Amino acid sequence: MNYRIYPPEDLLEADVNVPLSKSISNRALIIHALAGNLDFTELPIPDCTDTMAMTEALRNVSDTINVGGAGTAMRFLTAYLAMQHGRSVTLDGDSRMRQRPISVLVNALRKCGATINYEGQEGFPPLRITGAKLSGGTLDIDASVSSQYISALLMVAPYMTDGLIINLSEDVNSLPYIDLTIDIMNRCGAEAERSGRTITVKPGTYRPTVFPSGGDWSAASYWYEIEALTSGFVTLHGLDIASRQGDRAVADIFAKLGVETSAGETPDIVELVASPELSPRLYHDFSDTPDIVQTVAVTCAMLGVPFQFTGLSTLRIKETDRMEALRRELAKVGVAIECTADTMTWNGRRLPITSMPEFDTYGDHRMAMSLAPVSIYIPGIVVRDIEVVEKSYPGFWMNLQAAGFTLTDADCNEPLPDTQP
Repeated sequence: MNYRIYPPEDLLEADVNVPLSKSISNRALIIHALAGNLDFTELPIPDCTDTMAMTEALRNVSDTINVGGAGTAMRFLTAYLAMQHGRSVTLDGDSRMRQRPISVLVNALRKCGATINYEGQEGFPPLRITGAKLSGGTLDIDASVSSQYISALLMVAPYMTDGLIINLSEDVNSLPYIDLTIDIMNRCGAEAERSGRTITVKPGTYRPTVFPSGGDWSAASYWYEIEALTSGFVTLHGLDIASRQGDRAVADIFAKLGVETSAGETPDIVELVASPELSPRLYHDFSDTPDIVQTVAVTCAMLGVPFQFTGLSTLRIKETDRMEALRRELAKVGVAIECTADTMTWNGRRLPITSMPEFDTYGDHRMAMSLAPVSIYIPGIVVRDIEVVEKSYPGFWMNLQAAGFTLTDADCNEPLPDTQP
């Protein structure tokens, strides 16, 4: 389905229940399964396709598991299944997943004693995994491709005979999410620590532990974008302002784009208001937070803020090639960005547009949610294939309606029901 989107007619005042963090939830699910507990009913997990893929896969007792487009599930399950002694499983995904590299993780697990074979193209899913008792030891790993490889190894490391020592390469991607993994592991009974680029995990076991997952800061980023473009008032419920999630950095980035963040009346409320602070040009290294690049890029494009972003190499192996997707879609609003392997630059000059933008989403939830607020500046834009948000934020469109946006079926221009989230 395709939505045509119009902005609120009055000053925006939005109260939003932010979805639970899938980053925390997916880690908690793996750790609970490793502890021998496949009853996830007590765990606070979001109702999105990414976590559904994980829970269904962990409970799947067949010899074939397909996680669709859930990249986190693919990586975490590769390590989890590699240590399930006596079990042999083919782990597969959708067509895009078969284009996303996984050799760094597979090679590391093989060095720990795992038996994993490629059933298609070398270095990519599907994988045939034969579970075994893993020995562990010391690994030197290229951490520039995906921090999820590191997190996958760390979570199974307590069950390795010798534990695990990982020496990370100099260029570490999404380091805050590696630290998040270590923190969750230790909360659940493991002994893990990072000192510089060396991580040590001692042999041991987990105990099933339930703790609040908190709201998802990646999901909150779209409301930062909306606040920056409307100068309205946004209250985010369920969000921990002191969260260890890497994308908590969105508050610091948007402080340079006219958004002030403050704690609300209770610890799980964050309030956003407009501020006069607007950088004339934004330079930022997104190595730690690649998932919010689209949000920030679209915001800058609408505000007319030239930018240069670095640390973007992993964007090309996400749900889509996000650098190329952004280049194509922002061109529809007259913004010609230049991309290299690791950088994205815009000089601030905008070309005239000759038609109403109709945005493609490339099967990527973050493309849809970052482009929807363009309607604030260009009422009536179309976002195609809106179902992609189910991956991480199923309630996004209802939240947008509740905030005063008008959504119509772009194919027949009929208004959608006035539903509340």
